[in-house]
Amino acid sequence: MRNRSANRFDEPDGDYRDNDGRKRLWLIDGAYLFSTQSSVTQGYNFDYLLLKNRLETLVGPFWRAYYLNALQPDSDRNDGMQRFHSWLQSAPPSGPKIITKLYNLRDSDASHAYCHGCTTTVQLECLDPSCAGGVYPLTRRSQKGVDVGLATLALTHLDSYDTLMLSSGDGDLLDAIRFVSDSGKEIELAVFRAGVATELQSWADRIFWIDDFAHEIAR
Repeated sequence: MRNRSANRFDEPDGDYRDNDGRKRLWLIDGAYLFSTQSSVTQGYNFDYLLLKNRLETLVGPFWRAYYLNALQPDSDRNDGMQRFHSWLQSAPPSGPKIITKLYNLRDSDASHAYCHGCTTTVQLECLDPSCAGGVYPLTRRSQKGVDVGLATLALTHLDSYDTLMLSSGDGDLLDAIRFVSDSGKEIELAVFRAGVATELQSWADRIFWIDDFAHEIAR
């Protein structure tokens, strides 16, 4: 049994502890759940309120839940997306009460690539005829802000929870997960079977495969 660090969070405990007296933090990588839900079946979509309710029947209430995602520039102006993010933060019974943190996708250079066949670095260029004769930088958009955000939340709240539940499959989080685990916290994954790094699986004390109850939380 791991030694758990003392809980110094000074809010009233209320109903935030499970049957074993533990407080649980849930961190969600929105892009991961969105991209892997179709692994259940083509066209499948889940409901966040139903998912949260189902998980709480398994583990008890969450102390706090965070949803993180990266967006295309200006996509936050999309009315449907705004309504969804607003709904995520609304309290039961109408919504799941999940704190939402949104980031912009980051651009990184993609003008060169390494070829494993000839072991050389080759230059990339756009093949669109409208770009002929021009020199335009090629970039790759990534959501590294989400990875940093998830790790930061896990570490800054370290003294406030006993169990970290993670809904992400990104192996880039492994160092943070190791530190959290070595600090005496329990690690849980709530994930689809698709796209979960085996390194993360090996550090989990428990894994809740969403596929096993996907029909119960379908939208």
